[in-house]
Amino acid sequence: MEMTKTDSLKEELMSSNPEFRELAREHGRYEQRLSELSALAYPSDEEQLEEVTLKKKKLAIKDQMYSLMLQHEKTANVGH
Repeated sequence: MEMTKTDSLKEELMSSNPEFRELAREHGRYEQRLSELSALAYPSDEEQLEEVTLKKKKLAIKDQMYSLMLQHEKTANVGH
């Protein structure tokens, strides 16, 4: 998928798909917390573990979002 097409598809799903919208919000929360953790000069062991865990969760959410995008695109193309 090209970038402008991807962006417009994301915008469309943000407005029409509650599941996609919630995944995007959760992705944003993880991104915010990862920024906080990466700003720490000397993170504790717990903070380092949290960072690794959040990165994995964030990637899983991104995969779910991409899957929804592909599914939406597939159903949109069936109608044409």
